[in-house]
Amino acid sequence: MKGEGKRSNAKCLAYVAAFVVFQTAIILIFALTVMRIKNPKVRFGAVTVENFSTGNSSSPFFDMRLMAQVTVKNTNFGHFKYENSSIRILYGGMPVGEAAVVKARARARQTKKFDVTIDISSSKLSTNSNLGNDIASGVLPLSSEAKLSGKVHLMKVIKKKKSSEMSCTMGINIGTRTVQDLKCK
Repeated sequence: MKGEGKRSNAKCLAYVAAFVVFQTAIILIFALTVMRIKNPKVRFGAVTVENFSTGNSSSPFFDMRLMAQVTVKNTNFGHFKYENSSIRILYGGMPVGEAAVVKARARARQTKKFDVTIDISSSKLSTNSNLGNDIASGVLPLSSEAKLSGKVHLMKVIKKKKSSEMSCTMGINIGTRTVQDLKCK
């Protein structure tokens, strides 16, 4: 009878050890998939041009309004709350337009879409010798930048600071008044 008790204790220890290994594996899988917090992605979706006017190569200028759809893709298992920010449009590295982005929340594993209107004018530029050449070529090269800073909230307990940056390039076709070659990184 004494040997039977030792065998029962060994069997119980084996079950406990198997349970601990199983629980450790589950926790490890959970930590590597669900708890891995990534930076959300912000990008331009569709961009249209309105109220476009331009000068010629001897007296170059441009004025327009961009209507853009902005997407914030959150691949995390928790929602992403971002603060007030702005989107800047640049020509030759110089700002020519800016739009406000109000604070909001992108739900877990979803893409939030919102529209922005950006008034753009070359009057904000100092003299730029390339503007006349770009207007004569028929394509106005622009770029954009934005940074959304906020926190990813997991299970209402874990909060991790994350930010999302956008850098896009595009060309405005002067003849057709459309956006071409929109590329975001």
